[in-house]
Amino acid sequence: MDVSDLHCPATLLIARHGDADYPHARVLSDEGGWLTEKGQAQVRDLAESVRWRNIAAVCTSRMQRAVESGAVAAEVLGVQSRVVEGLEEFSVGALAGREHDDPELLAVFEAWKAGDLGTFVPGGESGQAVLDRYREALQEIADLHRGESVLVFSHGGVMSFALPRMGANVRADLAERMFMPNCAVAEVAVDADGIVVRSWPGSADRSVV
Repeated sequence: MDVSDLHCPATLLIARHGDADYPHARVLSDEGGWLTEKGQAQVRDLAESVRWRNIAAVCTSRMQRAVESGAVAAEVLGVQSRVVEGLEEFSVGALAGREHDDPELLAVFEAWKAGDLGTFVPGGESGQAVLDRYREALQEIADLHRGESVLVFSHGGVMSFALPRMGANVRADLAERMFMPNCAVAEVAVDADGIVVRSWPGSADRSVV
């Protein structure tokens, strides 16, 4: 890396993992899941589509579906993939085994959306804890890749919750208006001044404000 790059923002292409199957697909779970054939194809297509960005590295959450996505993309791009703690999906904690529309979990999400980030998922994290560890993970990646572009595999829920609340240039309800499908990419710039969301899946153009 050129010394001058140390003063440049890192460009993070943060993608939801590819399509996945889960051991308990019909109930809440913190298990990692695994990529389907469809998911593998989605990741390969994504990697090919960003090849022109000269991706320096691939980073992933520790959850299996993200790790597998990273491995597929890294092979296509000819770079290394590594796990970064903090990029994982929010934990359902003590609510594991309940239905996806469990009212107790939905009430937590509503509290977070209303700005009450101190509310906890029972046996899991508070909204503020999710934001803090996700921001730290992105900053860790950015500090190692100033002036470079990195492909990051994370998860739809935590991306939709955290990224709009970190980017000072976008509305907090951005993700509510624009769904995050598998292998969709949100482009963010990270430097010492914070995080800027440059593009969001589903936006009509690169402006997401």
